Amino acid sequence: MSFCFNFDLPAQTTNPDDGDGIKLQNGKRDNAAKSVEDETKPAEPVKEAKEHLQLSDSQFFLRDAVTETVTIGALPPLHFLNETVFEKTASERDDGEEILSRTVAQRSDLISGVYEGGLKVWECTYDLLELIERDGETFGGKAVLDLGCGAGLLGILALKRGAKQVHFQDYNSTVIEQLTVPNVILNCHEDDEGDSEDEEGKGKILEEDGCKKKVKEVKDGDPPVKKRARDLSEHPLVAKCRFFSGDWSTFLTLLQNEEPQPKYDIIFTSETIYNTSYYPALHETLHKLLAPDGLVHLATKSHYFGVGGGLHLFETFVEQRGVFSMEHLWDGEEGLQRHVVVLRFKKEKAT
Repeated sequence: MSFCFNFDLPAQTTNPDDGDGIKLQNGKRDNAAKSVEDETKPAEPVKEAKEHLQLSDSQFFLRDAVTETVTIGALPPLHFLNETVFEKTASERDDGEEILSRTVAQRSDLISGVYEGGLKVWECTYDLLELIERDGETFGGKAVLDLGCGAGLLGILALKRGAKQVHFQDYNSTVIEQLTVPNVILNCHEDDEGDSEDEEGKGKILEEDGCKKKVKEVKDGDPPVKKRARDLSEHPLVAKCRFFSGDWSTFLTLLQNEEPQPKYDIIFTSETIYNTSYYPALHETLHKLLAPDGLVHLATKSHYFGVGGGLHLFETFVEQRGVFSMEHLWDGEEGLQRHVVVLRFKKEKAT
């Protein structure tokens, strides 16, 4: 099934390959200081945040599942449920948010304010994984937040590389319960058992932009997932995880009510700045949850056509707030440009 953006916002007619579109975007950046605050008004009622505590039901979503494995350089393999699973089994799943049926019916990867794209692994996530591999970054002893986590690959990588705790947050509870948590469980029991030589030989290898992905189907003859996933609530890696859903503003309030309040050494966020309406809540969340010497790793496209957000407007928004400095770690040069940037707190000038 072919999916596309279908934002419930006024569409822009700019063609990303049109030179006039580039000029328009440059003009937006020049005028952003005047307009960005006007563009960051909440578009939808907030979705109340909650923590997801029960893991046992997630074993169900691993039965007869189609999984993918992405391997990038020396990084440990990352396993995740293929998004086609959700298309084919939507009618069988408990989906109080009705995001599965709506995404299929509307053939959309994102419905603003209803479903924020968490069932799909977006391109910029792979960019950030490749950068982590290139720089040889490890996470030993660090507290990590995967903000807008979706499949949770960034947080799972930190978990596998020694993070002391990893918290996952996504807008939709369905995404957390039926994708993020099962993916963490999938990686935990795969690490416990290891991939046998026979398993390595199974599946079809796909390569996209230098990333190898193996699609394999768990068949009836394989060890039952339920048995393999037993007692995962006490697994040492799962014990380091917490899972949250809801709007960023209510998620922040939920954590601020804890004692002590969590602070994160590293916050990952990928493809989350597509809508300027979300910038105030996102910025406030980063501001209040980042540790004093912490880093925010943001992966994004230059511009998101149809909504109007993107790196240039977010850079201007960050500059206006004066809380963070921003450094470009990687800038793609082909097609609709993609970027990886890092945010850190500005240092107070010595007097």
